[in-house]
Amino acid sequence: MLYPEAANKAISALLNSTAKRAVYYISPKEVVSVCRRFKPTKRATYNDFVMKFGAPNYLERAFIKLCKKAGEPFPVKKVQLQPWPVKRKV
Repeated sequence: MLYPEAANKAISALLNSTAKRAVYYISPKEVVSVCRRFKPTKRATYNDFVMKFGAPNYLERAFIKLCKKAGEPFPVKKVQLQPWPVKRKV
């Protein structure tokens, strides 16, 4: 089932930040996830996204478990943002 309001919230949260990923939790069994394909730069003027509607992955299920334990009602009001990974120094 598609949720245009949830997709709109996730995309707008991602566009207003430099994060890699935005996840909107609709219910414990359904999430909307939007991921950037490339890190934004000064020269790059395009935005390329991958959107997923459906079942949560492993990390999202762990967050849902914590939300249930804390008593957070669904849908979760805030969109969860995940930053870009930091490269290790050799």
